[in-house]
Amino acid sequence: MARYITKVRTARSAEDVFAYMADLRNFAAWDPGVKKVVQIDGDGGGLDATFDVTVSGTTLRYRTVEHQPPTGLLVVAESSSLVSTDRVSVQAESAGCVVTYDADLQLKGIAKIVSPILGLAFGRIGGRAAAGLRRELDGVDVPT
Repeated sequence: MARYITKVRTARSAEDVFAYMADLRNFAAWDPGVKKVVQIDGDGGGLDATFDVTVSGTTLRYRTVEHQPPTGLLVVAESSSLVSTDRVSVQAESAGCVVTYDADLQLKGIAKIVSPILGLAFGRIGGRAAAGLRRELDGVDVPT
């Protein structure tokens, strides 16, 4: 298993941040590992919105399985070799909000052997994505 969690505090409203995060087409703007995102179903974020997200030459189909504006979002992608689960939580504050991005990558079958290596790489990849998220939201890191 590989997991990465980051928290960002921003002056932007919880509603604005939630809408931004729920539309996975924005992933490419803040996650340098994402090369391209194409929406397959829906128009922006929403329950059952589906997106093809291309990372490292592989395209994963993410489906929005929970959409609770402006506080919670869960998107899941599954292939023959992995399950990627990304949870976004947004907590309103008096002057903005804190967004938590929790990405979990589970390998399946024989691929589980490389899980420890993937965990190390995922930490570096997640760190670059967290920096991009802070930049896009004009935010600051919040210790997890």
